[in-house]
Amino acid sequence: MCTTEGSASARVVIENEKVKITEWTFKTHGDNTGWHQHLYDYIVVPLFDGKLEITDASSNSQIAELSNGKPYFRFAGVKHDVKSINEFECAFLEIELLS
Repeated sequence: MCTTEGSASARVVIENEKVKITEWTFKTHGDNTGWHQHLYDYIVVPLFDGKLEITDASSNSQIAELSNGKPYFRFAGVKHDVKSINEFECAFLEIELLS
């Protein structure tokens, strides 16, 4: 994954030849990942109930309604930024499938 600096914090919790798992933490409303593009397909597992705003490179935004523990799948290749619109600290696991 190639990324620009955002205000959310990223911590790699597992990385090997098959998978990379990163925990993204948003401390406050407005924290964001920074613009990035995944080189591999990936799965997101929210660790909260709430919403994130996802904006693509064409400035199209969508609100993702997330449920704690309910994963979703994304294909590689879309340049995007993810921003918290919650009034509380929140986090998710990002699981990149490297092979």
